[in-house]
Amino acid sequence: MAATVAGASPAAAAAGTLPYDEVETVARGVLLGQFTLTASHGTVTGYVLTADLADPRVRVGLLTPGSVAAREEVSGLADAAGAVGAVNGDFFNISEEHAGVTPTGSSDGPEIAAGRALKAAVPDSQRFGPAMAPGDTTKDVIGVGADRRARLDSLTLEGSLRTRDGSLPLTGYNQYALPEGGIGAYTSDWGAVSRQRAVCGSDTSRAAACSTDTYEVAVRRGRVVSVADAPGAGAIARGTTVLVGRDAGADSLSALHVGDRAAVSEHLAASGTRVPFAFAVGGFPVLRGGAPLAGLDTKTAATRTAAGFGDHGRTLYLLALDGNAESDAGLTVAEVADVMRRAGADDAVNLDGGGSTTLVTRSPGQPASQVRNHPSGVAERPVANAVGVFSTGR
Repeated sequence: MAATVAGASPAAAAAGTLPYDEVETVARGVLLGQFTLTASHGTVTGYVLTADLADPRVRVGLLTPGSVAAREEVSGLADAAGAVGAVNGDFFNISEEHAGVTPTGSSDGPEIAAGRALKAAVPDSQRFGPAMAPGDTTKDVIGVGADRRARLDSLTLEGSLRTRDGSLPLTGYNQYALPEGGIGAYTSDWGAVSRQRAVCGSDTSRAAACSTDTYEVAVRRGRVVSVADAPGAGAIARGTTVLVGRDAGADSLSALHVGDRAAVSEHLAASGTRVPFAFAVGGFPVLRGGAPLAGLDTKTAATRTAAGFGDHGRTLYLLALDGNAESDAGLTVAEVADVMRRAGADDAVNLDGGGSTTLVTRSPGQPASQVRNHPSGVAERPVANAVGVFSTGR
Protein backbone atom coordinates (compact mmCIF):
# COMPACT_ATOMS: atom_id res chain seq x y z
CA MET A 1 0.00 0.00 0.00
CA ALA A 2 1.61 3.19 -1.18
CA ALA A 3 -0.04 5.58 1.24
CA THR A 4 -2.56 5.64 4.05
CA VAL A 5 -4.32 8.87 4.94
CA ALA A 6 -4.31 9.75 8.62
CA GLY A 7 -7.25 8.22 10.45
CA ALA A 8 -7.61 5.18 8.21
CA SER A 9 -7.54 1.71 9.71
CA PRO A 10 -4.50 -0.11 8.27
CA ALA A 11 -5.89 -3.49 9.38
CA ALA A 12 -9.19 -2.96 7.55
CA ALA A 13 -7.50 -1.50 4.50
CA ALA A 14 -5.12 -4.45 4.29
CA ALA A 15 -7.83 -7.12 4.52
CA GLY A 16 -7.20 -7.99 0.88
CA THR A 17 -4.27 -7.79 -1.51
CA LEU A 18 -5.50 -4.95 -3.70
CA PRO A 19 -2.66 -2.36 -3.88
CA TYR A 20 -4.23 0.94 -2.81
CA ASP A 21 -2.53 4.21 -3.68
CA GLU A 22 -4.25 5.86 -0.72
CA VAL A 23 -6.91 5.13 1.87
CA GLU A 24 -8.98 7.64 3.80
CA THR A 25 -11.53 7.48 6.58
CA VAL A 26 -14.93 8.71 5.41
CA ALA A 27 -16.66 8.10 8.75
CA ARG A 28 -16.37 5.69 11.63
CA GLY A 29 -16.20 2.18 10.18
CA VAL A 30 -16.20 3.45 6.59
CA LEU A 31 -13.04 3.67 4.45
CA LEU A 32 -12.39 4.75 0.87
CA GLY A 33 -9.43 3.31 -1.02
CA GLN A 34 -8.15 4.37 -4.44
CA PHE A 35 -6.15 2.02 -6.65
CA THR A 36 -4.49 1.94 -10.04
CA LEU A 37 -3.68 -1.29 -11.82
CA THR A 38 -2.91 -2.66 -15.25
CA ALA A 39 -5.65 -4.88 -16.67
CA SER A 40 -6.09 -6.71 -19.97
CA HIS A 41 -7.12 -3.56 -21.83
CA GLY A 42 -4.82 -1.05 -20.13
CA THR A 43 -4.57 1.09 -17.00
CA VAL A 44 -7.56 1.22 -14.66
CA THR A 45 -8.27 3.55 -11.75
CA GLY A 46 -10.88 2.54 -9.25
CA TYR A 47 -12.29 3.12 -5.78
CA VAL A 48 -13.44 0.74 -3.06
CA LEU A 49 -15.74 1.89 -0.28
CA THR A 50 -15.43 -0.48 2.70
CA ALA A 51 -18.06 -0.68 5.44
CA ASP A 52 -17.47 -2.50 8.74
CA LEU A 53 -20.85 -4.10 9.44
CA ALA A 54 -19.53 -5.48 12.74
CA ASP A 55 -19.58 -1.90 14.01
CA PRO A 56 -23.09 -1.24 15.42
CA ARG A 57 -22.87 2.37 14.26
CA VAL A 58 -22.53 1.33 10.62
CA ARG A 59 -25.38 0.13 8.43
CA VAL A 60 -26.19 -0.28 4.75
CA GLY A 61 -29.47 0.37 2.96
CA LEU A 62 -31.18 0.65 -0.40
CA LEU A 63 -31.53 4.20 -1.71
CA THR A 64 -34.46 4.87 -4.05
CA PRO A 65 -36.07 7.96 -5.60
CA GLY A 66 -39.31 7.28 -3.74
CA SER A 67 -40.91 5.26 -6.54
CA VAL A 68 -39.86 2.05 -8.23
CA ALA A 69 -40.43 3.61 -11.66
CA ALA A 70 -38.26 6.70 -11.20
CA ARG A 71 -34.60 7.75 -11.37
CA GLU A 72 -32.30 10.07 -9.42
CA GLU A 73 -28.58 10.84 -9.30
CA VAL A 74 -26.58 8.88 -6.72
CA SER A 75 -25.45 12.05 -4.95
CA GLY A 76 -29.07 13.19 -4.62
CA LEU A 77 -30.17 9.80 -3.29
CA ALA A 78 -27.32 9.78 -0.76
CA ASP A 79 -27.95 13.31 0.46
CA ALA A 80 -31.70 12.78 0.81
CA ALA A 81 -31.09 9.73 3.00
CA GLY A 82 -28.13 11.11 4.95
CA ALA A 83 -25.70 8.46 3.70
CA VAL A 84 -21.94 8.95 4.11
CA GLY A 85 -21.24 6.97 0.93
CA ALA A 86 -23.03 5.25 -1.92
CA VAL A 87 -22.65 3.55 -5.29
CA ASN A 88 -25.23 3.06 -8.03
CA GLY A 89 -27.16 -0.19 -7.97
CA ASP A 90 -28.97 -2.48 -10.38
CA PHE A 91 -29.38 -2.31 -14.16
CA PHE A 92 -32.65 -0.69 -15.24
CA ASN A 93 -35.11 0.03 -18.06
CA ILE A 94 -33.11 2.96 -19.44
CA SER A 95 -34.26 2.79 -23.08
CA GLU A 96 -37.20 1.36 -25.00
CA GLU A 97 -37.47 -0.64 -28.21
CA HIS A 98 -41.25 -0.27 -28.40
CA ALA A 99 -42.56 2.82 -30.18
CA GLY A 100 -44.73 5.02 -28.01
CA VAL A 101 -43.88 3.16 -24.80
CA THR A 102 -42.23 5.18 -22.04
CA PRO A 103 -39.09 3.76 -20.39
CA THR A 104 -39.97 3.20 -16.76
CA GLY A 105 -36.54 3.67 -15.17
CA SER A 106 -37.33 0.58 -13.08
CA SER A 107 -34.62 -1.91 -12.14
CA ASP A 108 -34.16 -5.48 -13.40
CA GLY A 109 -34.05 -7.27 -10.08
CA PRO A 110 -35.78 -7.35 -6.71
CA GLU A 111 -35.66 -4.47 -4.25
CA ILE A 112 -36.04 -4.59 -0.47
CA ALA A 113 -35.71 -1.37 1.53
CA ALA A 114 -35.99 -1.11 5.32
CA GLY A 115 -37.20 -4.71 5.40
CA ARG A 116 -40.05 -4.08 2.94
CA ALA A 117 -40.29 -5.61 -0.53
CA LEU A 118 -40.68 -2.94 -3.22
CA LYS A 119 -40.52 -5.04 -6.38
CA ALA A 120 -39.74 -8.45 -7.88
CA ALA A 121 -37.49 -9.45 -10.79
CA VAL A 122 -38.34 -9.16 -14.47
CA PRO A 123 -38.00 -12.28 -16.66
CA ASP A 124 -34.39 -13.08 -17.61
CA SER A 125 -35.20 -12.49 -21.28
CA GLN A 126 -36.25 -8.92 -20.56
CA ARG A 127 -33.31 -7.70 -18.49
CA PHE A 128 -30.88 -4.94 -19.34
CA GLY A 129 -27.15 -5.48 -18.82
CA PRO A 130 -24.27 -7.68 -20.03
CA ALA A 131 -24.46 -11.45 -20.27
CA MET A 132 -24.70 -13.23 -16.92
CA ALA A 133 -22.72 -16.29 -15.91
CA PRO A 134 -24.48 -19.63 -16.47
CA GLY A 135 -26.96 -20.20 -13.64
CA ASP A 136 -27.35 -16.52 -12.72
CA THR A 137 -30.83 -14.99 -12.95
CA THR A 138 -32.52 -11.62 -12.46
CA LYS A 139 -33.74 -12.95 -9.10
CA ASP A 140 -30.19 -12.88 -7.67
CA VAL A 141 -29.50 -10.23 -5.04
CA ILE A 142 -26.89 -8.98 -2.64
CA GLY A 143 -28.14 -7.63 0.63
CA VAL A 144 -27.81 -7.36 4.39
CA GLY A 145 -30.03 -9.30 6.75
CA ALA A 146 -31.63 -8.34 10.03
CA ASP A 147 -28.57 -9.98 11.61
CA ARG A 148 -26.39 -7.23 10.01
CA ARG A 149 -24.54 -9.72 7.83
CA ALA A 150 -24.26 -9.40 4.06
CA ARG A 151 -25.19 -12.34 1.86
CA LEU A 152 -26.06 -13.42 -1.67
CA ASP A 153 -29.43 -15.02 -2.33
CA SER A 154 -32.24 -15.36 -4.84
CA LEU A 155 -35.66 -13.79 -4.24
CA THR A 156 -38.69 -15.35 -5.90
CA LEU A 157 -42.14 -13.78 -5.97
CA GLU A 158 -44.82 -15.81 -4.23
CA GLY A 159 -48.24 -14.24 -4.55
CA SER A 160 -51.82 -14.81 -5.58
CA LEU A 161 -55.12 -13.22 -6.52
CA ARG A 162 -58.02 -14.96 -4.78
CA THR A 163 -61.51 -14.59 -6.20
CA ARG A 164 -64.83 -16.41 -5.84
CA ASP A 165 -63.75 -18.67 -8.69
CA GLY A 166 -60.43 -19.69 -7.14
CA SER A 167 -56.84 -18.50 -6.91
CA LEU A 168 -54.61 -17.12 -9.66
CA PRO A 169 -50.81 -16.90 -9.27
CA LEU A 170 -49.06 -13.54 -9.51
CA THR A 171 -46.06 -13.48 -11.87
CA GLY A 172 -45.08 -9.88 -11.31
CA TYR A 173 -44.84 -7.24 -8.60
CA ASN A 174 -44.05 -3.61 -9.45
CA GLN A 175 -41.84 -4.68 -12.37
CA TYR A 176 -41.49 -3.27 -15.86
CA ALA A 177 -41.99 -6.59 -17.67
CA LEU A 178 -44.29 -9.57 -17.15
CA PRO A 179 -43.88 -13.11 -18.51
CA GLU A 180 -46.26 -14.13 -21.28
CA GLY A 181 -49.67 -15.09 -19.89
CA GLY A 182 -48.87 -13.44 -16.57
CA ILE A 183 -50.59 -11.22 -14.02
CA GLY A 184 -48.66 -8.48 -12.23
CA ALA A 185 -49.57 -6.45 -9.16
CA TYR A 186 -48.74 -2.73 -8.92
CA THR A 187 -48.99 -0.61 -5.78
CA SER A 188 -48.37 2.99 -4.78
CA ASP A 189 -44.63 2.11 -4.66
CA TRP A 190 -44.64 1.84 -8.47
CA GLY A 191 -45.13 5.55 -9.12
CA ALA A 192 -46.99 7.43 -11.84
CA VAL A 193 -45.28 6.03 -14.96
CA SER A 194 -47.48 4.13 -17.44
CA ARG A 195 -47.80 0.40 -16.86
CA GLN A 196 -47.88 -0.24 -20.64
CA ARG A 197 -44.29 -1.55 -20.68
CA ALA A 198 -45.37 -4.52 -18.54
CA VAL A 199 -47.12 -6.19 -21.50
CA CYS A 200 -44.28 -5.73 -24.00
CA GLY A 201 -41.55 -8.20 -24.95
CA SER A 202 -41.73 -11.95 -24.64
CA ASP A 203 -40.27 -14.91 -22.81
CA THR A 204 -37.47 -15.05 -25.39
CA SER A 205 -36.96 -11.45 -26.53
CA ARG A 206 -37.03 -8.08 -24.82
CA ALA A 207 -37.79 -6.40 -28.16
CA ALA A 208 -40.77 -8.60 -29.08
CA ALA A 209 -44.02 -6.76 -29.77
CA CYS A 210 -46.37 -5.58 -27.03
CA SER A 211 -49.36 -7.81 -26.38
CA THR A 212 -52.75 -6.52 -27.51
CA ASP A 213 -54.60 -8.99 -25.30
CA THR A 214 -54.51 -7.04 -22.04
CA TYR A 215 -56.74 -6.23 -19.08
CA GLU A 216 -56.37 -4.17 -15.91
CA VAL A 217 -58.25 -4.44 -12.63
CA ALA A 218 -57.99 -2.21 -9.55
CA VAL A 219 -58.67 -3.74 -6.13
CA ARG A 220 -59.27 -1.84 -2.91
CA ARG A 221 -60.41 -3.20 0.46
CA GLY A 222 -61.07 -6.61 -0.99
CA ARG A 223 -63.28 -5.43 -3.85
CA VAL A 224 -62.78 -4.68 -7.54
CA VAL A 225 -63.24 -0.93 -7.93
CA SER A 226 -62.45 -0.48 -11.63
CA VAL A 227 -61.60 -2.39 -14.81
CA ALA A 228 -60.00 -1.39 -18.14
CA ASP A 229 -58.99 -3.03 -21.41
CA ALA A 230 -55.42 -1.65 -21.34
CA PRO A 231 -52.75 -0.80 -18.75
CA GLY A 232 -53.12 2.70 -17.38
CA ALA A 233 -50.87 5.42 -15.99
CA GLY A 234 -50.83 7.80 -13.05
CA ALA A 235 -50.21 7.41 -9.34
CA ILE A 236 -51.86 4.49 -7.58
CA ALA A 237 -53.64 5.41 -4.35
CA ARG A 238 -52.16 3.93 -1.19
CA GLY A 239 -54.16 0.85 -0.25
CA THR A 240 -55.10 0.11 -3.87
CA THR A 241 -53.53 -2.67 -5.94
CA VAL A 242 -53.71 -2.55 -9.73
CA LEU A 243 -53.54 -5.92 -11.50
CA VAL A 244 -52.26 -6.01 -15.08
CA GLY A 245 -52.76 -9.14 -17.18
CA ARG A 246 -51.42 -10.08 -20.58
CA ASP A 247 -52.51 -12.90 -22.88
CA ALA A 248 -53.93 -15.74 -20.76
CA GLY A 249 -53.54 -13.56 -17.66
CA ALA A 250 -55.73 -10.90 -19.27
CA ASP A 251 -58.35 -13.49 -20.11
CA SER A 252 -58.48 -14.56 -16.46
CA LEU A 253 -58.76 -10.99 -15.18
CA SER A 254 -61.52 -10.15 -17.65
CA ALA A 255 -63.89 -12.40 -15.69
CA LEU A 256 -63.81 -9.86 -12.84
CA HIS A 257 -66.30 -6.99 -12.59
CA VAL A 258 -66.66 -3.95 -10.38
CA GLY A 259 -67.90 -5.02 -6.96
CA ASP A 260 -66.49 -8.57 -7.13
CA ARG A 261 -64.53 -9.83 -4.15
CA ALA A 262 -60.78 -10.06 -4.73
CA ALA A 263 -57.82 -10.45 -2.38
CA VAL A 264 -54.17 -9.94 -3.36
CA SER A 265 -51.17 -11.23 -1.42
CA GLU A 266 -47.48 -11.23 -2.27
CA HIS A 267 -44.03 -11.63 -0.75
CA LEU A 268 -40.46 -12.29 -1.87
CA ALA A 269 -39.19 -15.71 -0.79
CA ALA A 270 -35.45 -16.17 -0.24
CA SER A 271 -34.07 -19.45 -1.53
CA GLY A 272 -31.18 -19.76 0.89
CA THR A 273 -31.38 -17.65 4.01
CA ARG A 274 -33.82 -17.89 6.90
CA VAL A 275 -32.87 -14.38 8.03
CA PRO A 276 -35.10 -11.59 6.66
CA PHE A 277 -33.35 -9.01 4.49
CA ALA A 278 -33.11 -5.49 5.82
CA PHE A 279 -32.08 -4.45 2.32
CA ALA A 280 -31.49 -6.20 -0.98
CA VAL A 281 -30.70 -5.11 -4.53
CA GLY A 282 -30.41 -7.03 -7.79
CA GLY A 283 -27.02 -7.90 -9.26
CA PHE A 284 -25.58 -10.93 -10.99
CA PRO A 285 -23.03 -12.98 -9.00
CA VAL A 286 -19.43 -13.09 -10.23
CA LEU A 287 -17.69 -14.46 -7.12
CA ARG A 288 -18.78 -17.17 -4.68
CA GLY A 289 -16.74 -18.60 -1.84
CA GLY A 290 -13.65 -16.76 -3.04
CA ALA A 291 -13.79 -18.29 -6.53
CA PRO A 292 -14.95 -16.60 -9.76
CA LEU A 293 -17.97 -18.18 -11.42
CA ALA A 294 -17.41 -20.21 -14.56
CA GLY A 295 -18.36 -18.57 -17.84
CA LEU A 296 -17.66 -14.93 -16.92
CA ASP A 297 -16.90 -12.67 -19.88
CA THR A 298 -13.16 -12.23 -20.40
CA LYS A 299 -13.22 -10.04 -23.52
CA THR A 300 -15.38 -6.93 -23.12
CA ALA A 301 -13.88 -4.22 -20.90
CA ALA A 302 -16.07 -1.43 -19.52
CA THR A 303 -16.52 0.93 -16.61
CA ARG A 304 -17.88 -1.26 -13.79
CA THR A 305 -19.64 -1.11 -10.44
CA ALA A 306 -19.69 -4.08 -8.07
CA ALA A 307 -20.58 -5.02 -4.51
CA GLY A 308 -19.25 -7.84 -2.37
CA PHE A 309 -18.56 -8.97 1.16
CA GLY A 310 -15.99 -10.85 3.20
CA ASP A 311 -15.36 -11.92 6.79
CA HIS A 312 -18.56 -14.01 6.84
CA GLY A 313 -20.67 -11.04 5.78
CA ARG A 314 -19.25 -8.61 8.32
CA THR A 315 -17.41 -6.40 5.79
CA LEU A 316 -19.01 -4.89 2.69
CA TYR A 317 -17.01 -3.73 -0.34
CA LEU A 318 -18.42 -1.34 -2.98
CA LEU A 319 -16.36 -0.88 -6.16
CA ALA A 320 -16.57 1.84 -8.80
CA LEU A 321 -14.15 2.52 -11.66
CA ASP A 322 -13.21 5.74 -13.36
CA GLY A 323 -14.98 6.12 -16.68
CA ASN A 324 -12.72 8.42 -18.67
CA ALA A 325 -12.45 6.58 -21.97
CA GLU A 326 -9.23 8.41 -22.87
CA SER A 327 -7.31 7.27 -19.80
CA ASP A 328 -9.17 4.36 -18.21
CA ALA A 329 -9.49 1.07 -20.03
CA GLY A 330 -12.11 -0.60 -17.87
CA LEU A 331 -12.38 -4.20 -16.69
CA THR A 332 -13.96 -7.34 -18.06
CA VAL A 333 -16.56 -9.04 -15.84
CA ALA A 334 -13.98 -11.75 -15.05
CA GLU A 335 -11.53 -9.06 -13.97
CA VAL A 336 -14.17 -7.49 -11.74
CA ALA A 337 -14.44 -10.80 -9.88
CA ASP A 338 -10.66 -10.86 -9.41
CA VAL A 339 -10.47 -7.26 -8.19
CA MET A 340 -13.27 -7.87 -5.69
CA ARG A 341 -11.46 -10.96 -4.41
CA ARG A 342 -8.25 -8.95 -4.03
CA ALA A 343 -10.18 -6.24 -2.19
CA GLY A 344 -11.18 -8.84 0.42
CA ALA A 345 -14.53 -10.12 -0.82
CA ASP A 346 -15.45 -13.80 -0.82
CA ASP A 347 -18.74 -13.22 -2.65
CA ALA A 348 -19.61 -10.42 -5.08
CA VAL A 349 -22.06 -9.25 -7.73
CA ASN A 350 -21.68 -7.08 -10.80
CA LEU A 351 -23.91 -3.99 -10.72
CA ASP A 352 -24.83 -1.47 -13.42
CA GLY A 353 -21.81 0.07 -15.13
CA GLY A 354 -20.92 2.39 -17.98
CA GLY A 355 -22.43 5.84 -17.60
CA SER A 356 -24.23 4.73 -14.42
CA THR A 357 -21.04 3.98 -12.46
CA THR A 358 -20.87 6.52 -9.65
CA LEU A 359 -19.35 6.50 -6.16
CA VAL A 360 -20.01 9.35 -3.75
CA THR A 361 -18.91 10.14 -0.19
CA ARG A 362 -19.73 12.82 2.36
CA SER A 363 -17.08 13.44 4.99
CA PRO A 364 -17.65 15.24 8.32
CA GLY A 365 -18.33 18.91 7.73
CA GLN A 366 -19.37 18.48 4.12
CA PRO A 367 -22.88 19.80 3.36
CA ALA A 368 -23.35 17.48 0.37
CA SER A 369 -21.92 14.35 -1.21
CA GLN A 370 -18.92 14.51 -3.50
CA VAL A 371 -18.54 12.29 -6.57
CA ARG A 372 -15.23 10.49 -6.08
CA ASN A 373 -14.83 8.61 -9.35
CA HIS A 374 -15.02 10.13 -12.82
CA PRO A 375 -18.29 9.01 -14.46
CA SER A 376 -18.06 8.29 -18.18
CA GLY A 377 -20.76 10.82 -19.05
CA VAL A 378 -20.54 14.60 -18.78
CA ALA A 379 -22.54 14.42 -15.53
CA GLU A 380 -24.05 11.92 -13.10
CA ARG A 381 -26.65 9.66 -14.71
CA PRO A 382 -29.96 9.35 -12.86
CA VAL A 383 -30.31 5.72 -11.76
CA ALA A 384 -33.03 3.44 -10.42
CA ASN A 385 -31.42 2.75 -7.03
CA ALA A 386 -28.19 2.84 -5.08
CA VAL A 387 -26.48 1.13 -2.17
CA GLY A 388 -26.03 3.60 0.69
CA VAL A 389 -23.64 3.37 3.65
CA PHE A 390 -24.53 5.09 6.92
CA SER A 391 -22.47 5.81 10.03
CA THR A 392 -23.54 7.46 13.28
CA GLY A 393 -19.98 7.59 14.57
CA ARG A 394 -18.84 10.68 12.74
